[in-house]
Amino acid sequence: MNDRKKPSIVKHSTEKSIDSFLEQLDKLPTRQSSSQAGRLVFAMDASASRAATWDIACDLQSQMFTQTAALGGLEIKLVYFRGIRECKATKWISESPKLLRLMSSVTCLAGRTQIERVIRHTLAEVHGGGDVNALVYVGDSMEESLDLLGDLAGQLGLSGVPMFIFQEGHNPIAAQAFAQLAKLSGGAHCTLDQQSASQLGELLSAVAIFAAGGRRALDEYCRLAGPLSKKLVKQLK
Repeated sequence: MNDRKKPSIVKHSTEKSIDSFLEQLDKLPTRQSSSQAGRLVFAMDASASRAATWDIACDLQSQMFTQTAALGGLEIKLVYFRGIRECKATKWISESPKLLRLMSSVTCLAGRTQIERVIRHTLAEVHGGGDVNALVYVGDSMEESLDLLGDLAGQLGLSGVPMFIFQEGHNPIAAQAFAQLAKLSGGAHCTLDQQSASQLGELLSAVAIFAAGGRRALDEYCRLAGPLSKKLVKQLK
């Protein structure tokens, strides 16, 4: 998989979509955590359609650890699905090299989406007494019952775990579903076009900062970061 030529992830996050995402992020409450480090479930669709951009996501994940180090750190649980009913979750990981090794060992396989299992795993973590500050999902399609997923997303919202969905491409069915799931969970949905990976990297970092340090830390991050983050500060005001 590492021998593949890495394409550019998507042409650009449409300005309107990013504005909408930032507005939703601004309205979120900060969920209190009993652990010092923020905890983020990082879920990814590893079906065949995402093979071209998987390596880029591997590269971007390190930014989440880097940006949250001064806030007490970040623990990430990687959850991915692929093939015929294969859905796996790692233990909580607090080191970027370890997560990168795990992600780099995964090859994408054809199969249907398994978002239901991703959400159920997150809920099981919360109901088992574990802290989860946010769920990030990166994917390009949705092939399941929206009613069922909506119910589960609502349970995430009641548990104080917002779902941030980053959609690759413009699948209209997925877009409608993802927007509803994000709203029901109290999170946000952002559609990405094809341009630079840096935009997705900044948005992932923003959610990681939110998970680790809440709104105040997010405001500070946006003030000091790049052009997209400066725009985010403007939206927050």
